[in-house]
Amino acid sequence: MELRAAAEQDYPAIVRLLSNKSDLFRVYPKGQHPFTTDQLRALAQCREALTVVAHQGEIIGFANLYNVIPDASAFIGNVIVAPQARGQGVGRLLVSYMAQQAICRFQVREIRISVFNDNTAAILLYSSLGFVPHGVEVRHNPEGQTMALIHMRQCVTESPNQTP
Repeated sequence: MELRAAAEQDYPAIVRLLSNKSDLFRVYPKGQHPFTTDQLRALAQCREALTVVAHQGEIIGFANLYNVIPDASAFIGNVIVAPQARGQGVGRLLVSYMAQQAICRFQVREIRISVFNDNTAAILLYSSLGFVPHGVEVRHNPEGQTMALIHMRQCVTESPNQTP
């Protein structure tokens, strides 16, 4: 597997990762279904460190950083792993890499990530990586059902000068 900066030519493959309304809501609640390369291009204008995971030439994961406050905090956002690659360590690799990017590039002391209550696999993954819940926000999914958006954070204890 290869982790690398997302390029414009990757956008169609990233958009395909968010092909259904449920995945789009979980990953990018403000996105409009069907998700398009134009929406991704607009999102890229306000995000940092857009990153893809590629395997045998196929994009199988994507994430980025947002609300970056250098020397303070950053959010890991838009984490998505292709359905056929889930449960194989791609999410762990991607989230760990994004955390290191936040630490090394922006010297943050706290990394944040949010996850909906019905995404058990992601909640367990983030917990295993040292993220702990610190808040809950009420949201409504596209069908109008009440959801809990769980805000999690991880305090950085390592030297910010370490390279990923």
